[in-house]
Amino acid sequence: MNKPLTVSCPTCNTSVAWDEQSLFRPFCSKRCQLIDLGEWADEEKRIAGEPAWMPDQDNENEY
Repeated sequence: MNKPLTVSCPTCNTSVAWDEQSLFRPFCSKRCQLIDLGEWADEEKRIAGEPAWMPDQDNENEY
């Protein structure tokens, strides 16, 4: 029998089994999942690089 794959929770580094019983994988819990989501929403986390699209300064209110 193979040992299940484990990963570290991106928020708290707890070891998480990568299987169907781990409902929040790669996170260890709903709490860690929501902390991560909040960091993205607050723009504490971002993907490096130039934005793919920037609105024109003149047309900021036109969406």
